[in-house]
Amino acid sequence: MTPLMHAAYKGKADMCKLLLQHGADVNCNQHEHGYTALMFAGLSGQHDCVTVINNYFSRARLDYYTKLQGLEKEPKLPAKLAGPLHKIIMSTNLNPVKVVMLVKENPLLAEVEALDKCRRVMELICEKCIKQQDMNEVLAMKMHYISCVLGKCASFLKDREDKLDGLIKSLLKGRDSDGFPVFQEKFIRECIRKFPYCDATLLQQLGNDPTALSVLTQAITGQVGFMDTEFCTTCGEKGAEKRCSICKMVSFETTEFII
Repeated sequence: MTPLMHAAYKGKADMCKLLLQHGADVNCNQHEHGYTALMFAGLSGQHDCVTVINNYFSRARLDYYTKLQGLEKEPKLPAKLAGPLHKIIMSTNLNPVKVVMLVKENPLLAEVEALDKCRRVMELICEKCIKQQDMNEVLAMKMHYISCVLGKCASFLKDREDKLDGLIKSLLKGRDSDGFPVFQEKFIRECIRKFPYCDATLLQQLGNDPTALSVLTQAITGQVGFMDTEFCTTCGEKGAEKRCSICKMVSFETTEFII
């Protein structure tokens, strides 16, 4: 059993992340039953470890796009955008409000041209995840989803005076009858439907219950979306009774719809 397998089996999520950062092979199956670290984490019910392994994407793989390739006159991704984009990629919180907040907090990223470049890189990575020998549909779906959110951010920056605040308000605004965030639900469903490499299983789960966000979260991070844990009602951050410390510092016009 490799160190990564052992850490995953024991539920040591921080150790799993550290081992992955130092080059541990997530696809290694050198075990008498052919199990990988992800299988060990799943079999032992270590959901945090499943989340870490499923969402790991090395900075080196992203930095590849910051270097000139072939006859390119400029790299696909400016080096200054690699850091903030990698932060979004590594986030396990898929709530679109959280992703938009990560974009908004970095001035380098919150520009139409920068978002368009990042979106294109996400699409390329998504395609690569599908076409590589060890196909990773989970990571491909996440990259596709992030590209959709970045594209929506760019469109709001082009067309709206209130910029990204307007997008956040739209995602949070609830239905008068029960506060259900209709725009957010429709947006996530559309993202999943636009996945270019049809994931029939995920599409079939898009009934009325659970929500599209919970279906997406379960598919990408494992069962964490259904764990008995409190999440921020604004951005979905784990470990908050109603709103996380970041969201408590921000007052939106739509607060009354979500609390």
